[in-house]
Amino acid sequence: MDLVLHSTFRPFLPPGFLTSGRNHYRPFILQRNLDPKPKYPRQSVIVMVQKKPKIEGVSDELNLIASQNLDHAPARRRVRSAFTNIQQQLDHILFKMAPAGIRTDEWYEKNSKGQEIFCKSWLPKPGVRIKGALCFCHGYGDTCTFFFEGIAKHIAASGYGIYAIDHPGFGLSEGLHGYVPSFDGIVDNVIEQYTIIKGRPEIRGLPYFIFGQSMGGAIALKALLKEPRQWDGIVLVAPMCKIAEDMAPPVPLQEVLIFLSKIIPQAKLVPQKDFAELAFRELKKREMTPYNVICYSDQTRLKTAAELLNATKYIESHVQEVASPMLILHGAADRVTDPRVSQFLYDNASSEDKTLKLYEGSYHSLLEGEPDDRILTVLGDIITWLDVRCSLK
Repeated sequence: MDLVLHSTFRPFLPPGFLTSGRNHYRPFILQRNLDPKPKYPRQSVIVMVQKKPKIEGVSDELNLIASQNLDHAPARRRVRSAFTNIQQQLDHILFKMAPAGIRTDEWYEKNSKGQEIFCKSWLPKPGVRIKGALCFCHGYGDTCTFFFEGIAKHIAASGYGIYAIDHPGFGLSEGLHGYVPSFDGIVDNVIEQYTIIKGRPEIRGLPYFIFGQSMGGAIALKALLKEPRQWDGIVLVAPMCKIAEDMAPPVPLQEVLIFLSKIIPQAKLVPQKDFAELAFRELKKREMTPYNVICYSDQTRLKTAAELLNATKYIESHVQEVASPMLILHGAADRVTDPRVSQFLYDNASSEDKTLKLYEGSYHSLLEGEPDDRILTVLGDIITWLDVRCSLK
């Protein structure tokens, strides 16, 4: 569930008139950080005070926990801890049919910028040979501790070591929530963390694949472009690698966005629609998205929007340099990231080994929001592709 920049962005409307497709926002307020020792640079920040909708089926106490300010990692970690068991009991195929015996581990790794980065692994049950490692890059409105838990367990059961991190500012990692001051910074963190992970004894010397979903697809592609020899292949699900012409904001609007992002970078001003409705085809599964309580679902911060826009422009202009084995999976009815963009990537990448699969009628969240049989098909397609490439090593 990722950012799509629309030409409806109107930053100069009077307070209370900027909408996002939801009905639970209050007018703008101007907030100044009064902390004598602020963690982030002191500045005036325009924010939207968001009244979070109540999560059905949980107690008032848990709703109170979920409603707290999640700007900083300690709060997000407390909320995640309170909801972990409830998430695993949801009536979703990823949780109901999660293979038994998968070994999991969680830890924090301090990156070169001094930020604590959340890391997690899923390994096959003891006695199952590990064929290769799959390193995950999550999307803009996601984390690696909700639906991906089930995805990872299913792929791990087929003999793969699965590794994931929360990007700085997302999930359980340190950083201002939903704030991307530098897209290259996120990419460099991915390279740094997965370089460390590749040295783990259980996967040392095995084939390594990078796996990106939506915004994570752009991160994975840029990491691959920076260090193409460090990966044996790339798996992309609904990648954000180019904004389709009919979805891109007009150039003057892009210039306004970039200008404002330099003045009030952390401001939450870019409207976004309810992406659960756009991304999840099955209503029952869509109704489970509020349980991903630490995902970023507020207005997009100005600098974040500008960085994502610039990242897609860079990837679009360098796509011919992608030469690694590549699997691209996309819902043909995706209204969040345009499937024509995946076709563009497939047509223009220089990879000799490349596969594009378009799933008729499917939405953006191929692995989370589709009918059960489609989710299992997509998982099977990923595992089959990995098996073939690992057998060649």
